[in-house]
Amino acid sequence: MYVGTLSFDLLLGDVHSLKEKRSVVRPIVAELQRKYGVSAAEVEHMDLHRRAVVGLTMVSGDAGHLSDVLDRCERLVAGRPEVELLSVRRRFHGDDD
Repeated sequence: MYVGTLSFDLLLGDVHSLKEKRSVVRPIVAELQRKYGVSAAEVEHMDLHRRAVVGLTMVSGDAGHLSDVLDRCERLVAGRPEVELLSVRRRFHGDDD
């Protein structure tokens, strides 16, 4: 069994309230969940309106498949024009850990 996690540190564009922030972050989280079957949520900076950290995790029996899905998730978030991807943290845990 392999477990992979990603956390995306995001700077949001022209956002002036927490309500506007939710309207940017929720569609990203929903698309990650729908398209790739990962568990995803906003996990940090809940009280800041221009910053967000979105975390996701996935479990797989195949390390190659897991790595491929995490790569696709990273490309999806990096390609969103309404956010600037400041950093990505990736963790990979296998049976040997």
